[in-house]
Amino acid sequence: MANTKQARKRARQSERRRLHNGSQRSAMRTAAKRVSKTVAARDKDKAAAAFHAAVPQIDRLARKGLIHKNKAARLKSRLNRQIKNTFAAA
Repeated sequence: MANTKQARKRARQSERRRLHNGSQRSAMRTAAKRVSKTVAARDKDKAAAAFHAAVPQIDRLARKGLIHKNKAARLKSRLNRQIKNTFAAA
């Protein structure tokens, strides 16, 4: 346990940030899953809308340092590829 007043405050701040960051990551994962589910359901319009809603969320987390910028790029690329490959033949 922290011994100084400053260390106790930093522990409180870290815990608040951990909880907030965890909820942000969870929201990003949910947005990505929503895209995958709409692609699996073969709903092109909803898949595109879900993708366009997920991209700013992913970018925001990368900008804030919650995920690496390359992970954000990889995730967006994979989601977009899912959409393109699924609806290319249709």
